[in-house]
Order: sequence, then structure tokens, then C-alpha cells
Amino acid sequence: MAQTKTGYRATAKWLLASPSKVRPVADLVRKRPYPEAMAILDNMPNKGARLVKKVVASAAANALDRNRKLDEDMLYVREIRIDEGPRMRRVWFRARGRADMLVKRLCHISCVIDEIGKAEA
Repeated sequence: MAQTKTGYRATAKWLLASPSKVRPVADLVRKRPYPEAMAILDNMPNKGARLVKKVVASAAANALDRNRKLDEDMLYVREIRIDEGPRMRRVWFRARGRADMLVKRLCHISCVIDEIGKAEA
């Protein structure tokens, strides 16, 4: 959305994916250059990779839109967080009149992209 002191950020909330399944994907792209992070996410078959890719691309688009002097090669993924969202609970009917609780977990993904030269300053 807007530039902050820590870089350019984007968030996606209430995504239907378990945070424990998305966190390993986020660990692979944290602190990587933007083109390398997108290449990693392109070649992963996980659903979490598609979700993380959309957020990282959105943060990069925010950076490139706000600052016309930037190039994609000048960006890196400074911070990426996978937070737990609310849990949707559904009744799952079982045999002999019993019922189980089906818990669908949601996650919030937030990403901060920054300039490579600005990180050392």
C-alpha cells in the first residue's frame, strides 16, 4: 500500500490455508532478492507458494509504482510473516449419530520489500 520507514508492504488476510503449511514456503524466500524469490515460488507446487507469490508481487508492485527510479533487481524480501487467522469450525457428521469438529485454519500473510542499497545504510 504505502511506503513506510521499513520499506514497501502488502498484506493478504483471511486466506484459507493452514499457517503451519505456509510458513516453510515463506522461510525459503525471506531475505532473498526479489527475482530469485519469484523464481523459487514459481517452481513450487504448494498452494502456499501461490499465496505467498501474490503477496510478494503486490509488495513489489507497490515499490515500483511509488518509486519510478527502482528496478526489480534492486529489491529484496526484507520481511515476510505468516500469522494465524481465525479458525472456522464446522460440524463433521460421523457414523452412529456422532459428530466431530472440522477446523479450517486461516492465515494472514504480510510482506515487506525494500531496496538492496538502503538496507546497509
